[in-house]
Amino acid sequence: MGQSDDIRILPGDPPVTLTLRRSARARRLSLRVSRLDGRVTLTLPVRAAEGPALAFAAERAGWIRDALAEMPMMQVVRPDCLIPVEGRALRLVAAGSRGAPRIEGDRLVVPGDPARAAVRAQAFLKALARDRLAEASDRHAAALGRRYHRLTLRDTRSRWGSCTADGNLMYSWRLILAPPEVLDYVAAHEVAHLARMDHSPAFWATVARLMPGYEAPRRWLKRQGQDLHGYRFAQ
Repeated sequence: MGQSDDIRILPGDPPVTLTLRRSARARRLSLRVSRLDGRVTLTLPVRAAEGPALAFAAERAGWIRDALAEMPMMQVVRPDCLIPVEGRALRLVAAGSRGAPRIEGDRLVVPGDPARAAVRAQAFLKALARDRLAEASDRHAAALGRRYHRLTLRDTRSRWGSCTADGNLMYSWRLILAPPEVLDYVAAHEVAHLARMDHSPAFWATVARLMPGYEAPRRWLKRQGQDLHGYRFAQ
C-alpha cells in the first residue's frame, strides 16, 4: 500500500499549511519541516484518526513556527538581481551577446537568452565552485601528505561536505556563494578526515594545522550558511 497526501490548515498567527501524509510504513505520528521549501508534513499511520493527529500538530505549533522562521529568505534568481559570489554581491546582467558567462567588476554577465540567464549563471557558479574546491582540496591534501580519490559536487541541505573512508570528497556547490575563507575551511575540514575519520581533539588539531584561524569561518557557516540555500536558480 502506498501513501496519500491531503492539505489542512493549522489555525494561528500566521496560519500554517499542513500536508497530511498517510503512510503504510509509519508506526507513529511525526512532523517534519522541509529545509528545501518550508513544507510542513504531518505523517500518520494509515488507520490513525485525523483529529488526534491535528491535535498533535497543534500542540507543536510553536516549534513549527520557530522552524519556519529560521528558513532562509527565498530569492528567485533573475536578471538584475543581486547574488553573492565568493562573498561579494554581484548583479546578474543578461547580455544579448554571445559567449560564456563572466564576472566583470561587480557584475555577473550572462550572454544569451535572458530567460535562461539563471540556469546559465548556476552552471557557471558550479564550474567555479569545482575549480575553487579542487584547488583548496589539492593544497590541503598536499600539506597533509594524503591523497583523495574523487571530488564531486551536490546541492545538499544537511551538510556542506563529506569524506568517505575510501577518500572520496563531496561538497555543496553553494559554497561558492560564501566568502572564500568559508569554502577553504570546509575543504580543510573534509581533507582532515583523510587522516582522522572522527571529530576528536586530534582531528580539530589537524584542521587548525591546515587552516589556522578556522574558527571564524566555521562560525560564519553556522550563523549564515542557511541563507545560501535561499537562492533559486531554476526557471
